Amino acid sequence: MNFEYSQKTLDLIARVSAFMDEHVYPNERRHAREVAEGDRWAPLPLMEELKEKARGQGLWNLFLPESESGAGLTNLEYAPLCEVMGRVLWAAEAFNCSAPDTGNMEVLERYGTAEHKARWLKPLLDGKIRSCFAMTEPGVASSDATNIECAIVRHGDEYVINGRKWWSSGAMDSRCALFIVMGKTDPANTDRHRQQSMILVPRDTPGMTIVRALDVFGYDDAPHGHAEIVFENVRVPASNLLLGEGRGFEIAQGRLGPGRIHHCMRTIGMAERALELMCRRSLSRVAFGKKLAEQSVTLERIAESRILIDQARLLVLKAAHMMDTVGNKLAAKEIGMIKVAAPAMALKVIDWAMQVHGAAGMSGDFPIAYNYAQVRTLRFADGPDEVHRNQIAKLELARYR
Repeated sequence: MNFEYSQKTLDLIARVSAFMDEHVYPNERRHAREVAEGDRWAPLPLMEELKEKARGQGLWNLFLPESESGAGLTNLEYAPLCEVMGRVLWAAEAFNCSAPDTGNMEVLERYGTAEHKARWLKPLLDGKIRSCFAMTEPGVASSDATNIECAIVRHGDEYVINGRKWWSSGAMDSRCALFIVMGKTDPANTDRHRQQSMILVPRDTPGMTIVRALDVFGYDDAPHGHAEIVFENVRVPASNLLLGEGRGFEIAQGRLGPGRIHHCMRTIGMAERALELMCRRSLSRVAFGKKLAEQSVTLERIAESRILIDQARLLVLKAAHMMDTVGNKLAAKEIGMIKVAAPAMALKVIDWAMQVHGAAGMSGDFPIAYNYAQVRTLRFADGPDEVHRNQIAKLELARYR
């Protein structure tokens, strides 16, 4: 395996990094200020400015490999760009590369009809609207997605949806115009993985109610947000069903593989930022007559952070390489491994960075505490650690059966 980045990727890394240096890092405080002022769920003037700049520089829809609107990058080529964007939590949106829109656009690109693409994919690719993926439910253990109870029932030329979802990311954003909803069309099917389907629900459909915004460790992630949603006799045309009844799990697996690469590489970007902040802080602070950088415990943590970050990056690049060369199914073990390893690594590095910063590390003066909260959620998002470890162990045991 050769993990040297292609010249195309190296050029894009340089361009994205330059954009971050010029437009993103200097505007972190402005972003926080705009979120705090006025309607928390309204689009931010800063973000709209940055999107226009990024698009003008050709740094747009970099995630999408197979589309005339994408950059044509493989998973291995796109992964390091995710790392650069991930150094600031909200930066990916400036490049139209933020979740859940990326996954939703991939779903529409792969499984949508010409009508779906014209109505929903094009404005998403243009950054004019945003979207939500609604799968998790409060009433069941959604780590086992076969538990999902939301009902999608055919009535003539329509489907009627009834159920309750939560942690529906992006739903609070006033620009969110489309919900991709996973529910059961055939609950009696003996194959539990053929009971589910996915359907497109426009935001303004009667019967759909946003109950509340949910927060993560006190952060509401405005203007993006996570919502609890009730669907009561929500009617949409039968043509809004994606791919066909019973194909929901198939679509989910196609959606989640690349998304896990993106999440993990953005997480590595957060860890790199934390290590940088740790090093800079340790060189500027003195305790007990020595700079923190001269204290043995700090040296140990800096060294261990470098080892952990580089290990995780190599594992993610291996998974990306396998997805590109042998496909998602044969890369299942590696995809599961990175989903466990990357957040665990980042939590440790970010925690050490917080410790070096003292009380300041828990404040809003640095991005450390917010990043910690975000990375902790990744031990649940796209499948909890326990599910991935279970799958990894089964695949490993299969070698010996």
